Amino acid sequence: MQEISENNKHLFPILVVDDDSISRIILENLLKKEGFRVKSAKDGEEALEIFKKQYFPIVLTDWMMPKIDGLELCRTLRKIESPGYVFIIIITAKDAKEDIVRGLEAGADDYVSKPFNQAELLARIKTGIRILKLERSLREANEKIRRLSITDPLTGCYNRGYLMEFLPSEIKRSIRYSHPLSVIMCDIDHFKDVNDTYGHQAGDMVLKEFVGIIKKQIRDGSDWIARYGGEEFLIVLPETDAYRAGTVAERIRRSIEESLIDAGGEKIRITASFGVAGFDPKKKKEVVTSDILIKKADQMLYEAKKEGRNRVKLIEL
Repeated sequence: MQEISENNKHLFPILVVDDDSISRIILENLLKKEGFRVKSAKDGEEALEIFKKQYFPIVLTDWMMPKIDGLELCRTLRKIESPGYVFIIIITAKDAKEDIVRGLEAGADDYVSKPFNQAELLARIKTGIRILKLERSLREANEKIRRLSITDPLTGCYNRGYLMEFLPSEIKRSIRYSHPLSVIMCDIDHFKDVNDTYGHQAGDMVLKEFVGIIKKQIRDGSDWIARYGGEEFLIVLPETDAYRAGTVAERIRRSIEESLIDAGGEKIRITASFGVAGFDPKKKKEVVTSDILIKKADQMLYEAKKEGRNRVKLIEL
């Protein structure tokens, strides 16, 4: 009998679909005895209701069933958006070549003839698990590539490409739901002096710590930060008006001023300047774009620097 690791069994729960109660119980008992987590359905209709509530990476289904048969179940499962691939095995008494082709064309990955051999069934499940693991690995690799493409490699925050792609979406969402939106442009004061005095490695560590301090002061899951260029960063605050964003900027400013940054053995104090721009669709009727919002925040940052740095300036559009 094919050996399947306990870890694989835990990661790949199985949905059994069969209108024959005896066949269904036999399958359930076999799979549970092998250590799998199993859920069963008496027909395709019930199986779909179960699947909509819980994703199953492996589905074992009979072909001939009332209401929704195995082939229709395959077709429907292939249309459902799932967090991962679904490996479908049809268990059927139909073993003619044309029947097998019909099953595969409907979306099945494999088939087992009735009455099934236990060792053969477990071997085919093992094959399915191997395919599912490869699919998950590919998905994870693609996700890693995607994250790298939108992430600033030094600080770990989003990069300018991500900012220019997703800030317009944030603005559209703000307008659609009539929620305020604000951005904060911030810049480390006299950063060139840090590099000149302590070296570029120390400067890199200061940038990392700078972003780390900011992340602690903004809402995880809704607010986000992107590196705009050099030592300039843009913080995006959905559902936040300009005055609340100014409060956030002041809180960040104080945290940075009070922090003693360890940069490779050197203890460095820095300050930063902040320009805030925000709008509320309920008040602002003119069109607001990402270019306008960034430009206004940059103007406020310039004003903060002109007035002596280490301060916050804001504007409500």
